[in-house]
Amino acid sequence: MVMKVALVGIGKIARDQHVPSIAGSADWELAATVSHQGTVDGVEAFADLDTLLSVRPDIEVISLCLPPVPRFRYAAAALRAGRHVMLEKPPGATVAECHALEAMARNAGVSLFAAWHSREALEVQRAKSWLKNSQLQSLKVTWKEDVRRWHPGQEWIWKTGGLGVFDPGVNALSIVTEILPDPIHLNAAVLEFPENCETPIAAKLSFSHPQEAAVSAEFDWRQEGEQTWMIEAETDSGRMVMSDGGAVISIDGQPAPEPDTDGSALTGEYPRLYARMAALVRAGEIDMDLSPMVHVADAFLLGKRITVAPFHE
Repeated sequence: MVMKVALVGIGKIARDQHVPSIAGSADWELAATVSHQGTVDGVEAFADLDTLLSVRPDIEVISLCLPPVPRFRYAAAALRAGRHVMLEKPPGATVAECHALEAMARNAGVSLFAAWHSREALEVQRAKSWLKNSQLQSLKVTWKEDVRRWHPGQEWIWKTGGLGVFDPGVNALSIVTEILPDPIHLNAAVLEFPENCETPIAAKLSFSHPQEAAVSAEFDWRQEGEQTWMIEAETDSGRMVMSDGGAVISIDGQPAPEPDTDGSALTGEYPRLYARMAALVRAGEIDMDLSPMVHVADAFLLGKRITVAPFHE
């Protein structure tokens, strides 16, 4: 059965990923949008969520593509109206409000999904399986990109609650928390804040690992030229390298074989997210893993703050 979904927030990520993923899915119909900035051709548009919830009781699912700070209010309204909710990453502006949303969803008997899209990168599950049978010695994350290229004009990212470089950095952390068989926790961080911004432009993190493996991450939004989204793991079984944000993997320098599929597998992170959301709704389940966000919150709590040159787009 096809389910009706409304997209709230029609910005770059909605247009680039959510709209085509919904259009290409047999599970979903894009039935409405809510935005002050844009619309989708042929789809009913609303200026506010409350009106949509009032006049379109047939829409079962609300997918929120808003920046994190206003998201709680919208999610809470949808849950109170008995709708299932899908949250673009990060799922909220604070850990506490995410816990509050989960409690609301359980009380309402509806599904709620913290959609960590990078966990759906092509080779994440293969990396998870390989590390499960290996003893980790070290893991290094290098996540460096050009903010001007990937987030043009998004001023909210530099305001309190916008996360700054942790907006892409949390993608790396979502992969790390998925593939490591043992939990880690932050023990040190250095955060670089442009003197004219409220959020960091770069960060270096180190983590404690139960078997004392050296685990670290470096995020930077000032990368020019080649963009780097890489995770390198040294183990007793060899060296694993994930690149291109988890889409490519090699073991001891040898590319892994193409994934074994029957040709019916979904392609792309966001189509797989929407397939997961459909499964959650049909099963009446909730998926609100907050482990990537906990590391971000700990970095803001524990991190040494350094002021650097101002950032101008």
